[in-house]
Amino acid sequence: QVQLVESGGGLVQPGGSLRLSCAASGFSVDDYTIGWFRQAPGQEREGVSCISGRDGRTYYSDSVKGRVTISRDGAKNTVYLEMNSLKPEDTSIYYCGRKTGLFRPWTFAQAYDSWGQGTQVTVSS
Repeated sequence: QVQLVESGGGLVQPGGSLRLSCAASGFSVDDYTIGWFRQAPGQEREGVSCISGRDGRTYYSDSVKGRVTISRDGAKNTVYLEMNSLKPEDTSIYYCGRKTGLFRPWTFAQAYDSWGQGTQVTVSS
């Protein structure tokens, strides 16, 4: 059974940092592209970053490039999202997903077949 569980969200002041975790079970994160998305109320799910299962290449949206680092630990079967210099506009629910749509862009949410329940990130003073 495929399962993804996010954790690590919380309340942080502007300029602060958080590390989100995406623990996978039922498959290996080394075999699939794992993406991080976020969704604020009333808005569409937005791709933040992904790490390719095939070669470990990483991708970032322009809105977080330079502030966010994605990584994975195969032994723990977990993907991480390290976020620094957080801004109020980063406030959202963050989700990780498993990408199975091979020929779809990583930012295309419909290319993912499984999602976690999400973890809330709030950036506020």
